[in-house]
Amino acid sequence: MEQNNGTKVTEFILLGFAGQHKSWLVLFIVFLGIYVVTLVGNIGMILLIKIEASLHTPMYFFLQNLAFVDLCYATAITPKVLQNLMSTEKSISFIGCMVQLLVYGTFVTSDGYILAAMAVDRYAAICNPLRYPTVMSQRVCIQLLIGSYLIGFLNASVHVSFILPLHFCKSNKINHFFCDAPPILALSCSSIYFNIMLLAAFVGFNLTFTVSIIIFSYVFILAAILKISSAAGRRKAFSTCGSHLTAVTVFYGTLSYMYLQPHSHNSQENLKVASVFYGVVIPMLNPLIYSLRNKEVKEALKVIWKKKSSRLGSNS
Repeated sequence: MEQNNGTKVTEFILLGFAGQHKSWLVLFIVFLGIYVVTLVGNIGMILLIKIEASLHTPMYFFLQNLAFVDLCYATAITPKVLQNLMSTEKSISFIGCMVQLLVYGTFVTSDGYILAAMAVDRYAAICNPLRYPTVMSQRVCIQLLIGSYLIGFLNASVHVSFILPLHFCKSNKINHFFCDAPPILALSCSSIYFNIMLLAAFVGFNLTFTVSIIIFSYVFILAAILKISSAAGRRKAFSTCGSHLTAVTVFYGTLSYMYLQPHSHNSQENLKVASVFYGVVIPMLNPLIYSLRNKEVKEALKVIWKKKSSRLGSNS
């Protein structure tokens, strides 16, 4: 750790949650349960879309990658949380901390852009159904996906690259359960004005840009749906957007709580709670949302279950 004598920080201590030493077993069981469901749900969604031919469409191409992204950023956080809950030594190396920040930042940012790409896909499907295969061609989908990953990596790598030169002499104890930029910057004795401005600019741009795409897409979608004469047709159009809207509401609702709540003496603990939901719970919820609210996913699950049951019956 770097003290006032200028020695270099080699590790940080993750303080975790207030009072976690008293309820570590309960927290461990809860986090482990959430992570297991996250693994099963997202890997299951990826395999389902890969196996079932009826789901080989642009919408499910993006959903498959959303599941992959959720899996990656949950894995960047949760295993270390579980390890620290079991251990008295809650340290993470400086390099390990930077890698965690890089991976988490990359995939969380990519998550928002993939949700925006899914909104564009729904816009094209509902507002331009005749041109949909051309507008959302395989090439366009791949370009949107690559762009999402590149922006996510650029966003995270810029923040990490400007944190690396900082000097840390206040403490090496991070008041969080994982390595996030704000609590790391709070430990620096260097000037962090530029880092804070950079963080605000990147977060502000990413949020504004992706939310604007989603809002404008759904304004046009709503206008197109209202023009449909039959109630059945309107319900069908709405049903294709229901799962995506739910996922968007959960994702950006949590983000809004994290960044727009007024500052108070409890704000850091509130931020930790919001971060748990944002970084650990949402990756678990997305496959459940798409499994329970999406008719095509439920039908695909039924088809695979029937095929598996028939094979088991014939073998017996």
